[in-house]
This record gives sequence, C-alpha cells and structure tokens, in this order.
Amino acid sequence: MERNTKQNIILTGFMGSGKTSVGICLSYRLRKILLDTDKEIERRQGKTVSDIFAQDGEEAFRRMETEYIKELLNATESRIVSTGGGMPVREENRTLLKKLGTVIYLEASPETVYERLKEDTTRPLLQNGDAEKKITGLLAKRQDFYKSGADMIIRTDDKSIDEIAEEIMAGLK
Repeated sequence: MERNTKQNIILTGFMGSGKTSVGICLSYRLRKILLDTDKEIERRQGKTVSDIFAQDGEEAFRRMETEYIKELLNATESRIVSTGGGMPVREENRTLLKKLGTVIYLEASPETVYERLKEDTTRPLLQNGDAEKKITGLLAKRQDFYKSGADMIIRTDDKSIDEIAEEIMAGLK
C-alpha cells in the first residue's frame, strides 16, 4: 500500500496520553488543522462517544472510525489527526493510518494515565469499577497494537506538552 504523500501527522495512544493537547500545540506551531476523530464522529452522529458505546456498541463505533479514516485519505490538505485511543487496535486502521501519514504513538504509563484521568467521567471504558486496574489491563492489551502501528514512539510521562511537541517536530525533520 502506497504511503500518502501528504505530510499528515497522526497521533495515537491510550486515553490520557496527550493526543488532543499535543495536537493543539502542534496545530499552532505548524499551522495545520487539527482533526480529532472522536469529536468528528460525535458531530456526525449527534451524540457523545459514551452514548454511541451505550446505544450502538463498541463495534459500531470502531466501524465509524474506520470509515472516517478512509475519507481522510482523499483529503488534499496536510493535517494533524488525533485518534481515539482504541482506533489502532484494528489492523485495518493501523494500515490506513500509516497510509495517511506519519504515525506517532504517545506512550504513557498506567500511573500517568490514571493521574490524568481520575476525575474524568467522560471515558466510557473507565466507568464502573476499579479505573486503575482497567487502565493497566487495557493498556497491556493495546500496547503492541500502538507500537506496531507507529513510525515514532514518544514517552509522555513527566514531559510538558511543549516538550512532547518539540520532540515530535525534531523527529519529523
């Protein structure tokens, strides 16, 4: 599969790894539009990701993600794309994302993720039960998918958003 020649930057990683915050920072620095796949799916469906999970199921949401990435392959302008945390789990999505641009995995430890998300009630996969245990388990399941789909891996623990953005920009040169 040919790699897309557009210089899209694709941010992947677990929820709370910094994809949206780093995406906003890169958007300003590189003067590129930031697309958040979760926000776009919410806009199109007229409901939150939590509601989509509850009403239609996770598999329906994952299909919506795949369809949206396919659409982005036809876009003409270069962008920064912040993906949903589960998007790279599907092999098809990993292939499509690599075709779309440079995939950067923002890697965060379970402890960092928990600290960042412990007050967040909008994450459907962390509701009901021991959030720390869920984070550790889900991250362990997804880690290999994130790594195998990435062109670049950036550790985000104990780094500011600016430091992460600098590291990405240096890695892209």
